[in-house]
Order: sequence, then structure tokens, then C-alpha cells
Amino acid sequence: MIIVMRPNAPEAELDAVTSLIAALKLSAHVSRGAERTIVGVIGAIEDKEILLAQFAQLEGVDSVVPISHSYKLVSRQARAERTVVRVRDGVSFGGEQLAIAGGPCSVESREQLDLTADAVARAGANLLRGGAFKPRTSPYAFQGLGEEGLKVMRAAADRTGLAVVTEVLDVRDVELVERYADVLQIGARNMQNFGLLREVGGARKPVLLKRGIAATIEEWLMAAEYVYVSGNHEIVLCERGVRSYDQQTRNLLDLAAVPLLRTLTHLPVVVDPSHGTGVRSLVVPMSLAAIAAGADGLLVEVHPNPAAAYSDGPQSLTLANFADLMARLAPVAAAVGRGLPAPALMV
Repeated sequence: MIIVMRPNAPEAELDAVTSLIAALKLSAHVSRGAERTIVGVIGAIEDKEILLAQFAQLEGVDSVVPISHSYKLVSRQARAERTVVRVRDGVSFGGEQLAIAGGPCSVESREQLDLTADAVARAGANLLRGGAFKPRTSPYAFQGLGEEGLKVMRAAADRTGLAVVTEVLDVRDVELVERYADVLQIGARNMQNFGLLREVGGARKPVLLKRGIAATIEEWLMAAEYVYVSGNHEIVLCERGVRSYDQQTRNLLDLAAVPLLRTLTHLPVVVDPSHGTGVRSLVVPMSLAAIAAGADGLLVEVHPNPAAAYSDGPQSLTLANFADLMARLAPVAAAVGRGLPAPALMV
């Protein structure tokens, strides 16, 4: 359940509410908005009706609302205002300005990444994406450069004014990746790796949580709940397509999930049209459609020479393709009341 405090309720009244929650051996999660404070009550509740009445009688309580969803703290009921996840240097997810991440699937070399970072920064991206640790279906495929890849990304991002979003695969690597990245990405294969979700829940950096390849919306939001209840409230959801029976595209990009999630959760939502389609020619139109549907940003794979990419070349935009995308994105963003980032690198 959630307890909605009256506007401008004094701190003493809030303390009385949280003290009662603790006395009942339940957990309180306080969310402070611009006008109201909401307290989420977490734990096994035996008699909800009695508890609802008990909290409703407390001074400063405006209303007590039972939450029907299995996910509690990330639900729209738990927070009236939409969450804006702030990264660094004005980069955020969920604000008026879109978050646009561009970069290669895999960090292959310093030269490759520098070329890409320069190009996406000039075109107007505000985040650099890239994989230093790669989860590959085959154990013989390129697995990434590891810490050296993280160092290359950090240097390129600092030089171009971009923020870094990169994937962490293992609980043992969270501290290492957090040292270099601005946003920790949990990939589709790890969406239900609950140990990893708890670990990034204790991290100090925002978490970008991709939808699993066969996950329902509820399962995805429950994965976000793991991160949230573990202490990290800076969570961004990323729709990247789900597996389907059709072989014409890599995945089925579920753009209906974007407006649906805006009714179910207060967390920001971005779209990865590269993994969502697996087809270079579809990335631009689906990017435009994602922003029109209400997405808070995009993750787009970009490579200087996709034909020679170590991974995901067929779905990667060229540097020129990405510049074209950003130019075409401007009027769509404006039509839905959003703005594009200012170019990070002026050359």
C-alpha cells in the first residue's frame, strides 16, 4: 500500500507514519515530490483493511491506497510525478530534453571508438554507448576488451563531453564498471539475474534496465522493483524488442510498450531500435516512431565501418546515417514537446 501525506505535512507527522510502519515490522520507502510526500509500505500484510484504517487516522495522512500490482515502488501509484534520472553535465532521462546514446556494439579499438564518439557528439548525441564486456551466444565470439575497453570509452567520453552507458554482466564487475561508466546497463539476458539486480541496486550510478527477450511487461517491472527496493531509485527502462516467430527482423520491437509504461510506472523509458529490429534500414524509421510514441530517448548502434564490425554490423548505422537520423529527429521531437541535446562537440 501507499500512504499519501497532505501537502506541506510537517516532518513530525511523517515521522509518526514511518515509526508505526517500523513498529509493525514493515519497511517504509519515502518519496518526496514537489507538493506531496508518498510513503510506500512494503512487507507481508495480514489484515489490510485494519491497517488501512489505522494509517488513515494518523495526522497528516491524506489517503491510504492499496496497490494491486505485484510491483509496488516503481508503479505510477507510488509516485505521482514522473522520475527524471539525472546523469551528469545536464544529461538526464525523462526531462524535456531527450537522451540520445550512440556508439558501437563492441569497443574494438581506441581509433574505432574515437571516430565514433566524435561523430555522434557532433551530430547531437549526449551519451556514448558501447560494450566492454559482451554476452555472446557463442563462447568463441569476441567477448569484449574488458577494463581496457572501459578506459577507452571513458577517455573518449571525457574528450567529447558525452556520458558513458555500458553493460555490466557479473556481480564481480559492478564496482569496476561503476568506476568508468555514468550509467550501468543490465542487458536483456540478465534482466532476471536477481543477484546482479540487487548488486546494481546498491550502486551509486543510474541503471538502464533492458527488457528480456521473452519478458512480459510485469516481469520487466518486477525486475526494476528488485533494483529499486535494493536502494537505487535511478532506473531507466529500455524496450529492445522481444523474440517472435518471424525471421524478417531480429526481434519484434514493441513500441506499444512505451505509452503503456507511462501509465504503469513513473520511471523513464527509452528504446533501442538497433536490437529491436536488427536491420539497418529499419533503425531510423523506428527511432522516429519511438519518439513519437513518447520515448524519453534512444540507444542506437553506430560504427565507422559496419561491414567490418566485430558484432552487430548489420544493425549498426554508419556515421553519416546517424547524422541523418538526428536531423530527421528534430521535427518529430518538437511535435511531441521534446528537445534534442545540444551538440556536445563543436568542430
